[in-house]
Amino acid sequence: MPTLANKKACAMALSIAILASAPHAFANHDHDHHHDDGEAHAHDHDHDHDHDHDHDHDHNHSHDHDQGHAHDNDIYAGYFDDAQIADRALSDWEGDWQSVYPYLLDGTLDPVFTHKAEQGDKTAEEYKAYYDTGYATDVERIVIDGSSVTFFANGESMTGDYQYDGYEILNYEAGNRGVRFIFELADDDSDDALPHYIQFSDHSIYPTDAGHYHLYWGDDREALLEELTHWPTYYPSSLSGEEIVDEMLAH
Repeated sequence: MPTLANKKACAMALSIAILASAPHAFANHDHDHHHDDGEAHAHDHDHDHDHDHDHDHDHNHSHDHDQGHAHDNDIYAGYFDDAQIADRALSDWEGDWQSVYPYLLDGTLDPVFTHKAEQGDKTAEEYKAYYDTGYATDVERIVIDGSSVTFFANGESMTGDYQYDGYEILNYEAGNRGVRFIFELADDDSDDALPHYIQFSDHSIYPTDAGHYHLYWGDDREALLEELTHWPTYYPSSLSGEEIVDEMLAH
């Protein structure tokens, strides 16, 4: 598990295996993002629940509203046109965020894996093991304020300013796609332990406030785009573990 120190030379994605020998990392680390597609799973850690929205709609809702809702669900599941994508500002992810990994370790997320097993092709234990790999990280908290991003890990914190560096579209073997919104460290004189790049994935493709997100970080922009196994995932720090479970079950 990484500590906030020691940069290394490769792409990083918060995983004990990767961070132990990966890019600059926060020294001992491990860690999601809709990647149950591995190969096809490459983008489904959350994709499992992409199609599980159970929203009750008043039958008086307009046809346009229903179409808009279905349209949003398609985007969340990774089906969209290039023309729908728009640049996003770091303010979309502003706030105080907590890693969900501790809730996996202490059993709080077990109802989520049980629910997945009822609808999917793995046992609850297999889903938990899959997400254990995906969520693993020692960066337990992230605070984003303006252009400032502060990482908290192992009792330490470090802060850097990040500027927008465009987005990249990823094509998954399952047939769906994802978009990574990328930010680059603005000051070359910053702490060497800070990642040069951070990449957000939150199932949205145009400006909107994120409800949760998956974060990838490292020094190699292109190598990070190849990371589909580890996706540290963050929800607002104001939510309890039980509230996060409710959010996950709702999707």
